[in-house]
Amino acid sequence: MAKIDLRYSAADIAARVDALAAEIAAKLPTDVLVVAVLKGSFVFTADLIRALSRHGVDWPMDFITLSSYGEGTSSSGAVRLTRDVNEEVAGRSVLLIDDILESGRTLQFARDLFLHRGASQVWLCALLDKPMRRVAAIEADFAGFRIGDEFVVGYGLDHAHRHRGLPYIGVKKSD
Repeated sequence: MAKIDLRYSAADIAARVDALAAEIAAKLPTDVLVVAVLKGSFVFTADLIRALSRHGVDWPMDFITLSSYGEGTSSSGAVRLTRDVNEEVAGRSVLLIDDILESGRTLQFARDLFLHRGASQVWLCALLDKPMRRVAAIEADFAGFRIGDEFVVGYGLDHAHRHRGLPYIGVKKSD
């Protein structure tokens, strides 16, 4: 089994998610559609919407599934829409939540898709920001942690569909 070196503990993550929720609740309008990018963001999104609720926010939410990784550790460069939202986005403000902003292609694809469909505004929230891998001209409006050029797993992030259930974020080392 691969060794995983701790980067952010469950307590570190919980504190940062609560701080992000406070920031988001203070800055965004009163009616926002939350859209989680699956699969990686599901743990972060669940904790974030509970934290938003503690900060007085109760927004509707939906899910979109986008894929650019497959089984590898780097993006293929091509983003595929594999599950679309059910909610209408035209005329609405959207908070798009993802686990990691790395190349930027996935969030750029989703933001552009929602703007093309008539969303009035799209904010981007990522748990992790890895700017040294960015190829798209995009930045998160809200970001949890800025990380280095390491492949991380845990807290919803996976490698070949494993390690999502870890309560912390770590760097997977070679066997």
